[in-house]
Amino acid sequence: MNSKVVIITGASSGIGEALAYKYAKTKANIVLAARNIDKLKKIEQELEALDCKVLSVKTDVKNELDCKNLINLCVDRFGRIDILINNAGISMRALFDDLDLEVFKELMDVNLWGTIYCTKYALPYIQKSKGSIAGIISIAGYIGLPARAAYSTSKYAIRGFLDTIRVENLKKGVHVLVAAPGFTSSNIRSVARTADGSAQGETPRNEDKMMSAEECADHIAKAIRKRKSELILTFIEGKFTVWLSKWFPRLLDKLSYNHMAKEPNSPLK
Repeated sequence: MNSKVVIITGASSGIGEALAYKYAKTKANIVLAARNIDKLKKIEQELEALDCKVLSVKTDVKNELDCKNLINLCVDRFGRIDILINNAGISMRALFDDLDLEVFKELMDVNLWGTIYCTKYALPYIQKSKGSIAGIISIAGYIGLPARAAYSTSKYAIRGFLDTIRVENLKKGVHVLVAAPGFTSSNIRSVARTADGSAQGETPRNEDKMMSAEECADHIAKAIRKRKSELILTFIEGKFTVWLSKWFPRLLDKLSYNHMAKEPNSPLK
């Protein structure tokens, strides 16, 4: 990875931040993208202490021009792109009956369109370097999670989009990874949208029992290095759940409902 260029969206916290530190240790050139430029600058200082070159770009991925600017600034600084990790995303928790459609639109704009915009403008450079594009989805991209309609929709769509990009580029040397971390400890649940669009606040799940963002980043970086097409993390809430969805879908519906209904203050009855 020495001198190769890695772009990470949603790099100010969670999995994105952990990936930045992971790649910094390999002496890659890192491009950090997120809305909070102050957090990015703090991370940038710490990464530069690891003797790697870093560029921080304030980016709202739901804005196409921001994504185009991110790619242009990266190429202006480093002259190439080897890996694009589409990690930026937001979640929600509310029944679709109660959900303000603006919340649904926001999740599609950030999660799906952010991935599409960044991929569109980075693709020519990744084709040239025969590099990698990764999308961070969720188990919600394989099964319909109750009270997560907008989140599941966006993650299913990302999986379909990136699977198509992989096939279209079979003869161009581009590697595409779709990574589903499962439940990972991060701030995504605390800032998840409620029915009216306000932040959820406290996470409804026990974060201490989840995979850490650092461990998740290790798995994702390894999958990119091995040029895998798919990564599903954790056994019960990951691989086994996806297996059930193929062979016992109605059973999984009941199990998913009951599991999510156990969350504190769940909108499910």
